[in-house]
Amino acid sequence: MVRSAVADPPNLKKYGVPAYSVAWIPPNVIKSGLNQTTGESSDNADSSTPQPPEQSGEHYLAIAGGGGEGSSGIPNAVLLAHFDDASNSLSDQPVGKLGTNSELPYRMALHPGGEGLICAMPKGCRCFEWDQNKSAENRKLGLKVSDNTLRKLEGAGQQLALAFDNDGTMLAVGGEDGNLRVVKWPSMEIILNSTKDYSTVKDLHFSSDGKLLVSLGSGGPCRVWDVSSSTVLTSLSSKNGEVFSSCRFSPINDGTHVLYIAGMTDKVGSILTWDAKTGARMGSKHIIRDAISAFNVSTDGKLVACGTPSGDIVIVKSTNMQILSMIKKAHLGIVTSLAFSHDSRVLASVSFDSSARVTVIEEKQKSGGLSLWIALLFIILAIAAYSLKLQDIDKLKLSFLQN
Repeated sequence: MVRSAVADPPNLKKYGVPAYSVAWIPPNVIKSGLNQTTGESSDNADSSTPQPPEQSGEHYLAIAGGGGEGSSGIPNAVLLAHFDDASNSLSDQPVGKLGTNSELPYRMALHPGGEGLICAMPKGCRCFEWDQNKSAENRKLGLKVSDNTLRKLEGAGQQLALAFDNDGTMLAVGGEDGNLRVVKWPSMEIILNSTKDYSTVKDLHFSSDGKLLVSLGSGGPCRVWDVSSSTVLTSLSSKNGEVFSSCRFSPINDGTHVLYIAGMTDKVGSILTWDAKTGARMGSKHIIRDAISAFNVSTDGKLVACGTPSGDIVIVKSTNMQILSMIKKAHLGIVTSLAFSHDSRVLASVSFDSSARVTVIEEKQKSGGLSLWIALLFIILAIAAYSLKLQDIDKLKLSFLQN
C-alpha cells in the first residue's frame, strides 16, 4: 500500500527501521544531561527559570527494531527521537542511534530511575546506558552498551515481554519458552521463577505499588502473582471464545487493583476490566471491529489506548469506556507498540512500517450543556416577544371598539 502524495504531518516520521517497541525517556535523564531545545548539555543553558522537561514541551523517545538476521539491508538499532510540543513535531532524523549488528532488539524496558534500558535480543537480554559525553562541545544524548551483562539472563533465549516496577527495584521477563522470571535490580537475585505456567509468555506488568505482577501467555489463563510470596493470587480465564492479547494495571484507586485486558470477543477488539485481587470481572466493552495489536494505560489511569493491525489508533476514557479519539490509518502497517508520556498528555505509537507517531491528547469540548441553555434562552425570548405582540394586538382591538 502506498501513501498518497499528501505530505505526512510533522508528528509522523519514518526512521528506516521496522519498529517493535517505543518508550518515553524518563524526564530526569533529560533534565540532568540536556538543554531541552538544542539537545546540548544543560550546563550551558539559562537556569534562572528551570522547568521540568515535560512542562517545557520537550520529550524524547526510545525506539527499538530492525530487519532481524539475514541480508535484508535493514539495520537493527535502538533510536532516540525528539518531540516538540510547541510545533507538534518529531525530529526529521533520529537524534541518537546505536546499531545492534545482526541482533534484533524486539522488546524494550526503560529503567524508571534513568539507569538505562534493556532490550530483548534473540539469544537473551542486553543492557544499554545513556551516553552523555560531557567533554564534547556539542553534548547530545546517546546510548552505549553497558558493562552490566545481565548474567542471570545470558543464554535465556528470546524474551517476549519485559517490565520494570515503578521503583526500578524489580525486573520481570517472559520468554518464548514459557519461562517467567522476576529478579531484583540491579543485583539480579531471582525472586520468582516459573517454568510451567505457559508455553509462551506474551505480556507482563507490575501494579503501581509493585506488590502484584500480571502475566499473560498462551497455554494458560491470565495470572496475577503476589510478588513477595511468588504465588498465584488469582487466575483470570477467558470465556465464550475470548482471546486475550495484552494486560495492564491501572493506578490503585480506593484500594482496588484494576486490571485491563485487551482481547478479541465475538471477532471484535474488546477491553475487559477485572478486580485483580478478587478475580471478579468488572466489565467488558467492544471497542473496534479489528484485533488489538498494541495496548497501554496512561500513567494517571484515565485513558486506555489500542492499536490495530490495520494501523488505527483508538484512545478510550477509562471511566466509561467511551472513545475519546480515533485515528484511522495512523500508520500504514500494524501498530506494534504504544506508550503514554509520563504526564499522560501525549501518546507515542510505532509500527512495522518503520514509522513513529506522537499524538497530543485533547479533551473534547463539552458544549452540550451550553447549547441547551442557548436554546432555552431563544425559546424564552420568542415567548416574550410573542406575548408582547399579543398585548399590542389587544390594545389595537380595544382602541378600535372604543372608537
